[in-house]
Amino acid sequence: MKVYGDSNSGNCLKVKWVCDHLALPYRWVEIDTRKGETRTPQFLEMNGAGQVPTVAFDDGRTLAQSNAIIRYLARDSALVPRDAFTAAKMDEWLFWEQYSHEPYIAVCRFLLVYLGKDASELDPEKVKRGYAALDRMEQHLAASRFFAGEAVSLADISLLAYTRVAHEGGFDLDRYASVRRWIGDVEAFLGLPPAR
Repeated sequence: MKVYGDSNSGNCLKVKWVCDHLALPYRWVEIDTRKGETRTPQFLEMNGAGQVPTVAFDDGRTLAQSNAIIRYLARDSALVPRDAFTAAKMDEWLFWEQYSHEPYIAVCRFLLVYLGKDASELDPEKVKRGYAALDRMEQHLAASRFFAGEAVSLADISLLAYTRVAHEGGFDLDRYASVRRWIGDVEAFLGLPPAR
């Protein structure tokens, strides 16, 4: 299969990490979203939303949306809890990540790192909501090692993608001891070098 992705995107990296962890054979196709490479007729035929990540399978089918992709790729693996309720809790965190975490943590990072904005130019509401997401994570992780059950699941991989680089978006992780511990645990599990 081919994974079309932008290496600067946490949403794309979570697909790569799942493929690598599960030793799934794939070819990474680097897409530069800022050069409009997701807007070409060829790409839009594959994914009408014009977004990465997109996976093209050998049989011609395609799949988009990072959490849908990793949910499909890991469906029979230990990354999805066997217990139905614990798996549903994992899904709860996957949905939360895309609605209440990524739009704030990732967007602030994009503005600072890729658009060269100053922290003073960030939308205060986005910053507030980003800290609210980190607060919720800290509260959960103070009582639980991972997000769904006693082992790393897709919820952890999904949330790791932008949390590990939240400082690049101007978020101070120093007050989040449990989040920092969890980042290190999941990075080690995936064999990733610590985020700088």
